[in-house]
Amino acid sequence: MPRPRPDPWGTLLALIGIKDGAGIRAEDSAMQRYIPDLASRSVPRYTSYPTAAEFRGDVGAAQQRDAIAAIAPGSPVSLYVHIPYCRQICWYCGCNTGPVGRGQRLTAYLAALEAEIAAVAPLLRGQVVTIHFGGGSPNALPPAGFAALVATLRANFGGAATATIAVELDPRDMDRAYAEALAAAGVTRVSLGVQTFAPRVQALINRIQPYEAVAQVVADLRAAGIAEINFDLMYGLPGQTLRDIGETLDLALGLSPSRVAMFGYAHMPRLLGRQRMIDTAALPDAAARFTQSVLAFDRLGQAGYVAIGFDHFARPTDSIAIAAEAGHLRRNFQGFTDEPADAIIGLGASAISQFDGLLVQNEKHVGDYRDLVGAGGLAGVRGIVRTADDQLRGTIIERLLCDGTVDVAAVAIAHGAKPCAFASALPALQQFGRLGVATLSGWRVSVPPDARAYARLVASAFDIYRQPDRQRFSQAI
Repeated sequence: MPRPRPDPWGTLLALIGIKDGAGIRAEDSAMQRYIPDLASRSVPRYTSYPTAAEFRGDVGAAQQRDAIAAIAPGSPVSLYVHIPYCRQICWYCGCNTGPVGRGQRLTAYLAALEAEIAAVAPLLRGQVVTIHFGGGSPNALPPAGFAALVATLRANFGGAATATIAVELDPRDMDRAYAEALAAAGVTRVSLGVQTFAPRVQALINRIQPYEAVAQVVADLRAAGIAEINFDLMYGLPGQTLRDIGETLDLALGLSPSRVAMFGYAHMPRLLGRQRMIDTAALPDAAARFTQSVLAFDRLGQAGYVAIGFDHFARPTDSIAIAAEAGHLRRNFQGFTDEPADAIIGLGASAISQFDGLLVQNEKHVGDYRDLVGAGGLAGVRGIVRTADDQLRGTIIERLLCDGTVDVAAVAIAHGAKPCAFASALPALQQFGRLGVATLSGWRVSVPPDARAYARLVASAFDIYRQPDRQRFSQAI
């Protein structure tokens, strides 16, 4: 295994006064301010507004059908295809996924996807410009099955023949042949679930994947012609220390990913049974999580990556960095993105479709999903109709998270509303201002660069659905 740099994070270690990641004193960090009460609060990730927590069962397939049919001819549309299977289940995972088990499961699921595609395609007059495969692990599908699914999408949806395709991958189930199959299918960007390179931490989350194996996958993908390779990394994992974070970052950066997403682990065993396999006592505390996130921010910045929002990083030449610079960055269920489409149609069990006036989620249970689409219908079973106020607040939250600043008055006026409609947000914003994590100038709200980690909390001031809930959402940092 290549040795990490001698001491890429020694400055921060010296500043905090530790040798091995224990005894972290995050409050001493001069890079970003540690505010214990804020760092440990529960807050949504705001990949949509309203969030999925507000979805209801009285919204479903009928509204989904109408929303798809209402998309104007030629309008750009994105497809999200969910594959709810993995070869092995990781204990930290919050995704809707299960073990592959018998091969017939994948065959039956692909047949159900084809049935859903057959039901959706005649309704859609828009042009598909991007296709994103997520999961689970899309590469749980055999290469031929994945290629056939892409061919079905291209044959049924206008524009799909030239759409850009991105895929989330589990490096443990990749080889050179699969990389070549992805390239042949037209995939141009992949995201690898790396999480951590620390073997001890990998064992605690049931995800063993040696550095050498991931490096080989990267080499295979590049040899196949796929140059845009993203890494998903995590902090706040059980047993994870600051040294683990630093060494993982060094090894990851040595592979030159196009983008890096650095997510904080969300421990919610009450809602996610598999997370009960993780020892809560082994998790880093709020101060340790904060310092781990600061280290990642600092280290990636030193390596020349541009900070995108609060947890993404990209090379300056990457399309997402260019979009951020131009003020075109978006936020949706795929995180921060340069996605050009307003409408996202979700295909597959638990997939969420997003329209200006509607959010709707497909049936989560795979068997019930197959029954719905097998009968020729759509699979939406829960969601929310987005009111004009929801759309306005969603725009404010999105711009604040994407740009770090938002002129509330300008957004309100553009939507035919008045800024005074947001008077209820002022007390929280003023409190954040006193704490130094937000600034107010008239109706312009900004998050200072050294308070980027608290952006979701500041955004929550505009969320009229939010009530104190310390269990349902992830920690702010």
